[in-house]
Amino acid sequence: MPQQKDIVKIAIQMPGAYPQLIQLDQKKPLSAVIKEVCDGWNLPGSENYALQYADGVQMYITESNRLDIKNGCILRLTKAPGRCAEDLFKGIQSSDAGVRCDSLKELASVSTDVTFAQEFISRDGHLLLVKIVEDSNESNVIMTHTLTGFMELMDHGIVSWENLSSVFIKKIAGFVNAKSTDASIQQVCLDILESMVLSSHSLFLQVKQEITMERLIAHLQVTNQQIQTKAMALLMALLQTAGDLDRKDMFDFLTKKNVRQYIYKNIIHSSGSVQDEMAHYLYVLQSVTLNLQEPRMRTPLDCCSQEQRDILHGLRQAAFETESENSLSHERRRSLCAKEFRKLGFSNNSNPGQDLSRTPPGLLALDTMYYFATRYPDAYSRFVLENSSREDKHECPFARSSIQLTLILCEILRIGEPPSETGSDYHPIFFSQDRLMEELFCVCIQLLNKTWKEMRATQEDFDKVMQVVREQITRTLSSKPTSLELFKNKVNALNYSEILKLRQTERLHQEETLAPPVLELKERLKPELLELIRQQRLNRLCQGTMFRKISSRRRQDKLWYCRLSPNHKMLHYGDVEEDTENPPIETLQEKIPVADIKGLLTGKDCPHMKENKGKQNKEVLDLAFSITYDVEEYSLNFIAPSRTDFCLWTDGLSVLLGREMSSESMRSELEILLSMEIKLRLLDLENVPIPDNAPVVPKPPSNFNFCYDFSQTEQ
Repeated sequence: MPQQKDIVKIAIQMPGAYPQLIQLDQKKPLSAVIKEVCDGWNLPGSENYALQYADGVQMYITESNRLDIKNGCILRLTKAPGRCAEDLFKGIQSSDAGVRCDSLKELASVSTDVTFAQEFISRDGHLLLVKIVEDSNESNVIMTHTLTGFMELMDHGIVSWENLSSVFIKKIAGFVNAKSTDASIQQVCLDILESMVLSSHSLFLQVKQEITMERLIAHLQVTNQQIQTKAMALLMALLQTAGDLDRKDMFDFLTKKNVRQYIYKNIIHSSGSVQDEMAHYLYVLQSVTLNLQEPRMRTPLDCCSQEQRDILHGLRQAAFETESENSLSHERRRSLCAKEFRKLGFSNNSNPGQDLSRTPPGLLALDTMYYFATRYPDAYSRFVLENSSREDKHECPFARSSIQLTLILCEILRIGEPPSETGSDYHPIFFSQDRLMEELFCVCIQLLNKTWKEMRATQEDFDKVMQVVREQITRTLSSKPTSLELFKNKVNALNYSEILKLRQTERLHQEETLAPPVLELKERLKPELLELIRQQRLNRLCQGTMFRKISSRRRQDKLWYCRLSPNHKMLHYGDVEEDTENPPIETLQEKIPVADIKGLLTGKDCPHMKENKGKQNKEVLDLAFSITYDVEEYSLNFIAPSRTDFCLWTDGLSVLLGREMSSESMRSELEILLSMEIKLRLLDLENVPIPDNAPVVPKPPSNFNFCYDFSQTEQ
């Protein structure tokens, strides 16, 4: 007695007969099931019949796929695949053109089933189709059915494409190259050629030899969207299979003929599945083309290459008008070069090639820098000279920035990544701009300099600036600009303040979408974390900070130190020497009781800023703060060494005065702590043992020889 799970209730149809409702026993051989069905309709020779699905993909039922049959399925009793293959094999060879046409039409339909395909190919049926194509004596309708059936048979991978004769390949290519060939024939032939190209390199070479690029481009310009799509697919297959040299030649040809621009404009007018397919091909074309840069990206600079050394020195000479170097001694010339390479922004000024040893971006960074210097010499000189002449630690290093920017562009444009089979995310700007990578670099390196100034960045802020620039580029490209000029306008409008506004808006939106329990948890955690920040600020004030005095002549020649007493009741301060580090509190002669402090002033409200009104730059204003004491008749004036110190001291003094902290540093730290704490609280720690004690810190290593000495690169 079969188990219930082995029984499937199905219906079986046959033309001209009432359906049979049976309980299919999956343990019973399929041949026995078919015999029972045939007996139910009094049909002899059950071995000549088979079952196949009546709906959807009408696939034959075999022992290997019978378990896919579900309750309620409708099957159909039909000719066995072997018998069907034999009948069609004979029909294709009939002297009657009508019989041949009907047989080939049916073949094109049933060849999608792998079981039938195996039977037909075992009779060398595919060779029969090849002969029909090679003879080319049939009508367009018969030829279309022949080619369609052949394509369906080959798609199963039973027979290798490499077994095809050169005569057959020439015939297929001839159909594509001919100007008056039937569109249905050309459509299938383009499909066949694409499969050939993707199957082996030898077939790629044959197809490339037979198909002219001009004719393939002509197919992209017809009104038949199916022909356009198939031609695009073949073009992408040729580009993907070609070697770097062939691929570059093909791309140069496409650029010369403005094919990229035409293809992009054409997709706007396509619709439905054709548009989706074309979008994928546009993505592939973009990916394959940009990946032409990959060899340069993967290759480090060769210090022995005279050509590469000449380019490096060309960058230096284009930026600085130097005296005749030939008249200088070797040591003098070497010293001059090192000085100018340092101004140019190289970390290793004595051997700048070392900066380009990292891959990626490798030599691609040198290429982009050189392109910028030669294509836009005025902008290049302005960038370098503007930053090399600064002495306030706010210079933007051109070389270091260029190398990192090139890497960022490689990552955004996915250079070095093979195109995915389903990708469709392309950049319209690619189809309107030659040398996209280089031109984007030229726009973005100037954007980087602009953003650097907006952020008032120093070398310590380098990574932060690069993150903002990456965000500016990705946000602008996501808006799908269609030209370089449009990209330039949009990315420059997206300044640092706009980025901060967008981040804030997105953060608020993210908070609004949080579940109420999470928002409640966040509010509960805030007081505890704010107290943690308050304690950190007070501890920092207890450690103290070195400040500079700015005289009326703005000479920064005097130092003084200020720190809070451990009991938080007294501010101690006093003058110190240049080399003093963390002076003891007893050595600071002056002091102010915290209880006497009446107010905290910042920026232009400070007394020492009012005294020099109109003479202080914005940087100093942003670092200035004062405390007033003794009925506000006296003040102690500060110029913080950095924005970080400004935030720490103004927050700490606000805590001492019983006020709320308000610096951007406090808001950022609170957000980070809240995010970390919420993530920790929401972790699924069920069945995860948490130790009561912190893990033991390992002993320090016996030596620190593995550390890199950065001081060597500064010399």
